[in-house]
Amino acid sequence: MRQNECPQLDTDALTQVPDSIDPIARFLASPAFGVVGASARRHKYGNKVLRCYQQAGRRAIPINPQETEIEGVACVASVLDLPDEVKSLSIITPPAVTERVVEEAIRKGIKHVWMQPGAESEQAVAACEAAGINVIADGSCVLVVLGYRERAP
Repeated sequence: MRQNECPQLDTDALTQVPDSIDPIARFLASPAFGVVGASARRHKYGNKVLRCYQQAGRRAIPINPQETEIEGVACVASVLDLPDEVKSLSIITPPAVTERVVEEAIRKGIKHVWMQPGAESEQAVAACEAAGINVIADGSCVLVVLGYRERAP
């Protein structure tokens, strides 16, 4: 491994991470990630979160009903359209939209939800908890955790 290169997470070994493990580690053990609020505009956080997963070598699927492709990845229109391998969802939307997204996540059987800063909603957090979803809504940010670096297009 070269200097400043992060080791890849062995997701095969972590498919069943125990509940006693850190909620972020459980979230990151997913084989694929949905990005709700993904944007084609590179200055928007929804785009940066998608690129962050890509930089970390992870499979991420953008969710945006107005776009067909973002950063070279085909979009789906809603959480309900995600492939079954997606177990974790990053949400980068206003709180009122987050509440609707969580309803879809529950119906889809999503196991982990990370509400990025500004997307948090007490109602959405409570719905996740009631459904047994591992929810992260403490102000932590996937861009910081995964070490996102802005790069030229």
